[in-house]
Amino acid sequence: MEDLPYSQASENNREPILAVLREAFANCTEVLEIGAGTGQHATAFAPALPWLRWQPTEHPDALAFLEPRCRAFPAPNLAPPLALDVCDRPWPVPVPDGVFTANTLHIMPWEATEALFQALAEAVPGAVLAIYGPFNYGGRYTSDSNAQFDQWLAARSPHSAIRDFEAVDKLAAGAGFTLDTDHAMPANNRLLRWRRG
Repeated sequence: MEDLPYSQASENNREPILAVLREAFANCTEVLEIGAGTGQHATAFAPALPWLRWQPTEHPDALAFLEPRCRAFPAPNLAPPLALDVCDRPWPVPVPDGVFTANTLHIMPWEATEALFQALAEAVPGAVLAIYGPFNYGGRYTSDSNAQFDQWLAARSPHSAIRDFEAVDKLAAGAGFTLDTDHAMPANNRLLRWRRG
């Protein structure tokens, strides 16, 4: 298994995220994971949340990065990975009653974030949206390390940046979601949970 794609960050944040998701998705039947990356979250969370079906997805260009771990660590409720570009409509699957994404909003272009929320407007009433990652509040960094990380993102890609919570919350509100909880997480990250309707 040593040759599988691996993210140390995913390993580090897995348990803190799962502790929140157990309650957040307690009444959900299916979770759509956007940008599942190496699959470390999908293969850990699906068996830990056996009452729901976990559907991992990744951008078509990165799907081959996700598939190996999902094959190596199957679970009865872990669906086969799907290619999903948030900017392409319609999506290959309907938006279910749970949606999760981690460390994606600061990587994807802002236009893709807008497209993500436009698609989420099709979610059923009561759907839960959980987003993990770094956020700015009031236009300010929450830590020096996040400021340094944002500089690294800008050098890596002109389309990447730590997003302002207020701007993301405005997109969520436009899609019919209301913020439920805002959890402080390790390494100056947040886990935000919205509910639709």
